Amino acid sequence: MTKLILLFLFLSLSSLYAKVLISPIDAMKEAYDLNATITKKNIMLSNTKFKNIQKNAKTKLDTKIYRIFTAKKDAEVLGYGILVSRKVRSKNAVVLYLIKNAELQSIEIIAFNEAMEYITSSKWNEQFENINTAKMIRLNRDIPSVTGATMSARSVIEGSRIAFAIYNELLKGK
Repeated sequence: MTKLILLFLFLSLSSLYAKVLISPIDAMKEAYDLNATITKKNIMLSNTKFKNIQKNAKTKLDTKIYRIFTAKKDAEVLGYGILVSRKVRSKNAVVLYLIKNAELQSIEIIAFNEAMEYITSSKWNEQFENINTAKMIRLNRDIPSVTGATMSARSVIEGSRIAFAIYNELLKGK
């Protein structure tokens, strides 16, 4: 009986923490190739890079630390994934921006800590396909807002501009 109560408490409390929807490694493999080798690298932006990326993204950066994933197969780079965590309301959402050849292929919501009713739909997320990283997309001009999830949509849009600026500053042409 004690084990059953402990299990119930564990399951109840676990729902209060971050809702991880998919691992970044799995998202990269699904996007590029199931047999690809995925490497991750944490980067810390220098003050100069931080200022350049913030200026080019036209949004405030909350951190100097970002995680970049690289998908490779037979020494060929298949694409990159840039992990960006942004505050939605009071909690963060983590989005992986999948970029190949200076073009956003898609996005994958990795974790969402707000109530799940505020998460953007997969149909809305499909608008983030085949967008050149030179374009700094804007909410309601380039991508329509989401009724009932405006703050989530704004977070994803601002995150895309950060991911584009990081890609253009650090990865483009490599």
